[in-house]
Amino acid sequence: MAITYKLACPLAQQNGLGARIATCAVFFAVGTGLVLHVRSGLLRELRQIRRVAGAAQGVLLRPLPPSVDGLQVAAAQVSADRGASVGGDLYEVIGTEHGVRVVMGDVRGHGLAAIGTVAAVLGSFREAVHDEPELPGVLRKLDRAMARHLRERAKAEHPSSGLDPDNPVAEEFVTVLLLEIGRDGEVTALNCGHPWPYVLRGDKEAPDARDRDRDRVEHLGFGDPLPPLGAFPLPAELPVADCGPLPPGEALFLYTDGVEDARDGAGRFFPLRAALTEAVRAHPASPQEVLGTVFTQLLRHADGFPTDDVAVLVLRNDRGVVSLPHGESMAHHAAP
Repeated sequence: MAITYKLACPLAQQNGLGARIATCAVFFAVGTGLVLHVRSGLLRELRQIRRVAGAAQGVLLRPLPPSVDGLQVAAAQVSADRGASVGGDLYEVIGTEHGVRVVMGDVRGHGLAAIGTVAAVLGSFREAVHDEPELPGVLRKLDRAMARHLRERAKAEHPSSGLDPDNPVAEEFVTVLLLEIGRDGEVTALNCGHPWPYVLRGDKEAPDARDRDRDRVEHLGFGDPLPPLGAFPLPAELPVADCGPLPPGEALFLYTDGVEDARDGAGRFFPLRAALTEAVRAHPASPQEVLGTVFTQLLRHADGFPTDDVAVLVLRNDRGVVSLPHGESMAHHAAP
């Protein structure tokens, strides 16, 4: 269009000021149209890529249902890579004939580079929880899946010499916390280098407010955990930790270390226990409200965006909990 105007239009052949202004306007309009056309095409392509990526990420770390076999569920995660909805953290909750089985994990590193390991671990977990009657069998299947994943990556990146000890694949591992919650509320666990969860309790009858707050939030811990998957072989014996019962109305708060490691501008770590205490005091019976309160405080503490992947999962035992008219709740024994 610009060339046709320059060659065919008599006005373009003139040297007057008006003719020059008209020529500049034509070239400016043509250039603007070209830029807008290219921009529109790039935006359409970007939207399509985001739809495809969102669908793939939703299948990988699919949204959890609000309730699984009488357990109310709330979960959220933030990737350290801007624009990505999945990073190196993973979680899943599945109801099986053996009980509700839960996995929370954290891949070494963060962001999009860790998605392959997340897919390997979650795919194995979703199959193993239905096939394995005991929790150690589930963990061993996860360990074998992790080993296959590392071998395949090593072959793809080093087809001639095998795994280079200085390559990041050689140092890749994933921390894993496996939980099983039986129909009677009994909780058992296997921990491979992952932070132990918190127990969130309801109101406690204590004369001192500090004692009540301390009783509301309790950090579980059952000895030294096993090594992370991929770092060392699993031992012959896998000690299953008996975490005790989770009575109706109480909840478990699972998280990855990106929560406690989040720092503010002064370098202070995020006070997770204090945030949980405040959340439970304000919303003692709502996993979604507890999750929202903790995440709001975390993002405010980290100035809007954490430097590591963050994942949080809240599970409350609603079996036998009867809602009362004024928003209160009364816990009965769980049904057999």
